[in-house]
Amino acid sequence: MSSDLSTLFLRHVCQTSDGPMGIVVARAAASTVWDAEGRAYLDLLAGMGVANVGHAHPEVLAAIREQSERHLHVMVYGELVQATQVRLAARLAQLLPAPLSVVYFTSSGAEAIDGALKTARKHTGRTRFVAFEGSFHGDTWGALSIGGNPVYRRPFEPLLPDVAFLPFDDEAALDLVDERVAAVVVEPVQAEGGVRIPRPGFLAALRRRCDETGALLVLDEVVTAFGRTGRLFAQQHWSVVPDILVLAKALGGGLPLGAFVGAPDVMATLRHDPPLAHVTTFGGHPLSCAAGLAALDVLLRDDLPGRAARLGASLVQGLGALTGRGGLAEVRGLGLLLGLEFDTPEHCATFARRAFEARLILNWTLHRDTVVRLAPPLVLTDDEAERAVAAIAGALP
Repeated sequence: MSSDLSTLFLRHVCQTSDGPMGIVVARAAASTVWDAEGRAYLDLLAGMGVANVGHAHPEVLAAIREQSERHLHVMVYGELVQATQVRLAARLAQLLPAPLSVVYFTSSGAEAIDGALKTARKHTGRTRFVAFEGSFHGDTWGALSIGGNPVYRRPFEPLLPDVAFLPFDDEAALDLVDERVAAVVVEPVQAEGGVRIPRPGFLAALRRRCDETGALLVLDEVVTAFGRTGRLFAQQHWSVVPDILVLAKALGGGLPLGAFVGAPDVMATLRHDPPLAHVTTFGGHPLSCAAGLAALDVLLRDDLPGRAARLGASLVQGLGALTGRGGLAEVRGLGLLLGLEFDTPEHCATFARRAFEARLILNWTLHRDTVVRLAPPLVLTDDEAERAVAAIAGALP
């Protein structure tokens, strides 16, 4: 049966690489994925940062079941009052700093980025965007236009015009943000760019420059939010509040959900001149919002951001002791977002292959072929963390 599924997968599901992992998934729970043959894999990617509270958390599943018995999709987003949408929006507003209080739900992070770009242009009346080299914001037309790797932009050009790319974590380059700029879009930590953590003053300097020029600051926390970096939102590490915050991945508790959040005056630009200036059919789906509410409750009640901070520091220490082996040059991280930097792409690929053979789910980052990213569920146990370090050590030739 699993071989039949694999054949159909390769034949009929559009492939985006020549070497998919190809695990035939039977089930998943907490930090483990089982294949059709009953083999267990330790998931150190959490579905690319989605399963922060673990796979199939029982409270999330219960919330999905309860909502499914009330109603599924009933109307495009923003027309009818749907309880789970309203409650999740209000909960986010309660947790975020002022003036971030109005939420626009989408189906994905890339869609949320596109909505943020449209909002910034319409609100400011300006056309230019600034992004950063090495950044990744998604693969829709707008999100790709501000992606910092030309290898992925080039085949699809021409993209959005009037986009400038600055070096990440370079305060001296911020003078290029001027009065022509509608918005600057930045990740607090570049995840796909190789888990690049900025120096302490960079984001604050960027915030000041946006204030000086009237440009909006759009913070892409698709990967870093909901405890991933050891704080509920990564912006808290630097005490920087954006004009628009972009969320997704862990927001939906395992179901598709994204959002962009802003101040009332910024978000009001989508309701006039013309009305319905930005619409979506499935954004804020009631099942996804129910799952997101339940996941957020678990995250806060169990202090998973605090666990991510403690366990991440321990993993950086344990994995850091392995540097020098198998081409491993550096281990860095913030919370449970870790990067293993290798001295060559070949060493990185060899390690990733050997780790997969040891039944670890991980891979190198999209935009840095010398870095393996770890982003396990925040419910990873101490025993599983020790097993991960031992397996990683064994995968370093």
